[in-house]
Amino acid sequence: MFRRIDESPLLNRLLQRVSTLLARQRGLPVVAGIALIITGFVLQLINLALNAPVVELIQVICQNGGILIALIGLLLAEPLGR
Repeated sequence: MFRRIDESPLLNRLLQRVSTLLARQRGLPVVAGIALIITGFVLQLINLALNAPVVELIQVICQNGGILIALIGLLLAEPLGR
């Protein structure tokens, strides 16, 4: 099963495109992560007024996803070159 995944031409092209894009725009994941964190903050303020569980769930996903994306972007910035 893993051999088919490793040899998949679709995943190979996708990985090549993503690495090329990130090599040209190294700060993109960090900016996207910051945008998600800010979105989570705004949703948290909205949730204070509404007290809706769905808004709280989306807020938690945005904040935690933003932190992960920003940290991964920082870690990938150096290996992808200048």
